[in-house]
Amino acid sequence: MYAVTLRMRFKKTIGFIHLWLGLVSGLFVLFMGVTGCILAFETEIENATQEYRFTQKQQKTLLKPSVLKAIAEKALPNKIAHSVTYEDGRSAVVTFYNDDPEYYFLTFINPYSGELIKLKDMSNDFFRFIIGGHYYLWLPPNIGQPIVATGTLIFLVMLISGLILWWPRNKAGRKQRFKIKFNAKWKRVNYDLHNVVGFYMLWAALLLAMSGLVMGFQWFSKSVYWVASGGKQKVEFYAAPSSASTTKGSSPAYDALWEQAIPQWQQMQGSLEVHFPEADSVAVELAFNPDTETYWKADYRYYDQETLKEIPVRHTYGLLKNTSAADKLLRMNYDIHVGAIAGIPGKILAFLSSLTAASLPITGFMIWWGRKKKKVRRF
Repeated sequence: MYAVTLRMRFKKTIGFIHLWLGLVSGLFVLFMGVTGCILAFETEIENATQEYRFTQKQQKTLLKPSVLKAIAEKALPNKIAHSVTYEDGRSAVVTFYNDDPEYYFLTFINPYSGELIKLKDMSNDFFRFIIGGHYYLWLPPNIGQPIVATGTLIFLVMLISGLILWWPRNKAGRKQRFKIKFNAKWKRVNYDLHNVVGFYMLWAALLLAMSGLVMGFQWFSKSVYWVASGGKQKVEFYAAPSSASTTKGSSPAYDALWEQAIPQWQQMQGSLEVHFPEADSVAVELAFNPDTETYWKADYRYYDQETLKEIPVRHTYGLLKNTSAADKLLRMNYDIHVGAIAGIPGKILAFLSSLTAASLPITGFMIWWGRKKKKVRRF
């Protein structure tokens, strides 16, 4: 009898926490769910609607990074190019990105002829706008990110408390927990939509929430790494150093490295990204990605500007074969968050999970409101 009373008190406390956290964070969860749905198929929508992303492959020599950089910087004077990306069947993309002063531009160039196809200001991009809301609530990052991360942590607690409330007391109650009774009254259908659908999408929603927390809180990211690595500390990213170049006036080191990398890239049939070094003392970075639908499989290689020798690094973003299981998990985090880790089925699952997350505050509020009105009628 005492155990039953204790269990009832425990569930009542969990129910109280679940209710008030839901009322406080309901609009936030709704917003994050809707924006998550919009972002689930960002890449597919862009590929279907933005023809300038594609350039037919030709039997011609590709233009060097320095040539594409010069074309792009001529179109954007007083801006410094950050990198250029090559991919078969696509336009070369020269990226301009800077924090102070803040700007973000993409230039799409025919990699064979040098024709500037599209200059895109990402501050006016629809998906970039949605990302700004999803990540920062359109606030300055140092303000918006902690708010979003805290809201995500609350959502995680709600998912766990919801599972505890859902858990049936006995075998007889289990049948009711797995099916939606569509032929019942609306209140019962709404109740089932909240509980049954919420349960089926719970596991995917937990992955979305936890991967979001890895991006939102450093302490959470480090904790995940510590557990996955068996108690080791993550090596923070650092810029690989380079000998100061003494060959002034000759072709840039990144052109020579790009020429060396072409055979490996063509065999890989993915993307090749060349990062322009910000100073003579910083190494040239080349990123080889065999699977352009995800990010985690990429090899990041760093080269001395003077000797062109490869520089090994100890942080997560080096050669994939040299990374630990914990490093791979962190690399996968973004692809897990958007569902890309499992291809189109994964993105569909991420979309449905986000849609379910958006619906939970609505169905939950309706359950609470119905019970509140019922109590009022009694008096």
